[in-house]
Parts: sequence; C-alpha cells; structure tokens
Amino acid sequence: MSFISIRDLCFSYDDAEEGKPIINAVDGVSLDIEKGEFVAVIGHNGCGKSTLAKHLNAMLLPDSGKVIVDGDDTSVEEKTFDIREKVGLVLQNPDNQLVASIVEEDVAFGPENLGVEPAEIRRRVDDALKAVDMYDYREHESHKLSGGQKQRVAIAGILAIQPQCIVLDEPTAMLDPSGREEVISTLLKLNREKKITVVLITHFMDEAVLADRVVVMDSGKILLQGTPDEVFSQVELLKKHRLDVPQSAELVFRLRGCGVKFDRIPLTQADCVAMLEEAMR
Repeated sequence: MSFISIRDLCFSYDDAEEGKPIINAVDGVSLDIEKGEFVAVIGHNGCGKSTLAKHLNAMLLPDSGKVIVDGDDTSVEEKTFDIREKVGLVLQNPDNQLVASIVEEDVAFGPENLGVEPAEIRRRVDDALKAVDMYDYREHESHKLSGGQKQRVAIAGILAIQPQCIVLDEPTAMLDPSGREEVISTLLKLNREKKITVVLITHFMDEAVLADRVVVMDSGKILLQGTPDEVFSQVELLKKHRLDVPQSAELVFRLRGCGVKFDRIPLTQADCVAMLEEAMR
C-alpha cells in the first residue's frame, strides 16, 4: 500500500468574499504517493493544488472520498494527531509560521508540545537545524533572518517533529532567487539523503523538473502526471490549459515550430544549450 493514498477526493468550500460556495475545489482526485518519493504538484491559481495539500495532514477533511496516510484515515478524528506526526505542512509565508523570537526556541516548539523529554528535544533541534544548514544561527533572532533562512527554520521546525513526509505549499513564492535556491537545495538534500517524502506545491517550473514525478492539476482535477520528461514533453497540451513550461522547453518548442528538428524537449538550461550546440554542428 502507498504511503499516501487518495481516492475520489472531493472538497467544496465557501468563498469568504462572495459568500458563495465553490463547488468541487478538488473534484474526484485519486493519487498515490510512495515513501521516499519527491512529487511536485503544479497548476495555475485556483486549480485546487493548495486545497489538496491541506488534505494530506488532515488540515482539511474530504466532503467525499478518502485520504489514507500510512494506513490511517484522515477523517477519523482519533487519528489526526498520528497523521500530523507523520506529515508536516509548511505554508507559503514563513513569517506566519515562526512562533518564537529565537531560532532554536522556534524549532523546539513542536516537540515540546508533543511532550518530548528535554534532552531529546535538544538533540532533535540540533539535528534539524544542521539538516537545513541553520545550526550556526540557532541563537539568532528569527525576525532578523532573510526570507530563505526563515523558510529553512520553518522546515527545521517540522523536521524536529520527525515526520516521514513534508508537504510544502508554494514555500518559495515570496522569496528572491537566492532564497528559492536555499529552500529547494534543502528539500533535495532531505529527500535524497534522509529519504523523507516531499510533496512540493509550486508554480515554478524549474523547481518541478527536479522532482521524481510531476502532477498537473486543472479545475480541481488531475490533468496529467508522470516523470518531468513525460509531462513537459506535452507542451501543446499544457499551453492549451494555460500552464507554463520550463523556459528551455518553451524555446525548443518554438524552434520546432520554425522547422528546426529536435528529437526531445530539454528541461534544464544546460541540456538546452547542449542540444542547440549539437544542432548548430
């Protein structure tokens, strides 16, 4: 059985501004996520990807369908605590997630609330900060950190709970390029070295190409899923649904339209440059 199994998930909610229900913000989604996998979920604003993310640790509960996390049904209230220990959720704005004025105190907040022994909390805090390369900042004031550093501290706070999976809802949306690189490098390290399952909600295609699998959402449904190569080779389909593709894929797609022959779509700048050099030769 998959670590996370989603079956026919539907969810609707009220629009706070209009006072009208939004029917099927997530509409019949079925998806399996394996242990140790890095999954990127992409789609334009309002497609349902953030709503999906909040179902993975029982922040939201299905109107119909099921979300099963490591054998536990998110709709069973008695299992909520266990599920949130297994799946940590990192949101978009790091300032909304930091609860203490000092970095190490913020990271300790989660395990303290779980009733973990002080000596074990100390070990977890140190390990978590080292994992995100923020150990040297453990005594710094949280509000004086850069955006990328704050987001890494937020990730460390989740790691201190020792989850098996981290779900991140557009964690780099409010960061500059340097901050984005810091956060994505941290996620790759946690996934590759510590085998932590990562589910990344993003609208940056250059982040999505780094995942093991890309899930494309549109109008509350899954439009497409597969490896980055499989998904981003379908440029016409993605454009039809008003979705972006990596810049290198966009360039080669347009050159194909001008008659230049390429046998595949590149995902990275380096791959694109190599292909162009080969074509010129």
